[in-house]
Amino acid sequence: MTKPPEDRDIVRALTRGLDVILAFSNRRSRMSLTQVAAGAALSKPTARRLLLTLQQAGYVESDGKTFSLTPKILGLGYAYLSSLNLTEIAQPHMEKVAEATGHGCSLSVLDGSEVVYISRVPTHRIANLTLATGSRLPAHATSMGHVLLAGLGAASLRTYLEAASLIRVTARTIVTAEKLADRLAQVRQQGWAIVDQELEDGIRSASAPVVDAHGHVIAALGMSTTTDTAMTTIRDTYVPALKQAAANISSELGSGALARPS
Repeated sequence: MTKPPEDRDIVRALTRGLDVILAFSNRRSRMSLTQVAAGAALSKPTARRLLLTLQQAGYVESDGKTFSLTPKILGLGYAYLSSLNLTEIAQPHMEKVAEATGHGCSLSVLDGSEVVYISRVPTHRIANLTLATGSRLPAHATSMGHVLLAGLGAASLRTYLEAASLIRVTARTIVTAEKLADRLAQVRQQGWAIVDQELEDGIRSASAPVVDAHGHVIAALGMSTTTDTAMTTIRDTYVPALKQAAANISSELGSGALARPS
């Protein structure tokens, strides 16, 4: 059992500073010194010193009469969110997708020109694909790869298109940079991807992006099925399930919390 800290080890100024920050919760976004002091249960001199300290650190701004929090305060919450394990967060959402669709659900990240599976909830083996954590597949031939590539910045995508070997895996594989760029633009616009037998004959797959607190695509959530499943079923049933699960995971990661305003 962890021994509680001695009273002399507690930095009261830190706890009071947090009280000042929390005083803005469920209250007006901008408050006077008197209002902050009352909300934090502090004397006005103590509240003033703490506010000035937070202002100097960039967490609070003032117009000379009132105070408000700055966007930098979001970093405190993101410090916690970023410490969470992505696969742990994703697991229950992936299980729901697998249960709802009857098909395995995978989570992958981009590594160079390949997607790497970092987590998978299997249901059964599909055709000749053996998918497990650590599996690698060519990004240009997979729906998860398309989602991840579509999430790259312009410079990074240009570098990829200039260097990648777009090997033909099936007769349907996109093998030119121009056509792949067009596909990725479509994926970026619609927010999901479907690949029809571009990796393996008889296999279709769908994916949706997972984004972090900065709004960056950091992973792809995907699933595969056979051509026995109609494209309309994939588009109208499986894609919404993937998008919802990916959105839920992204939300738990603080999706967009630190994104720069446009």
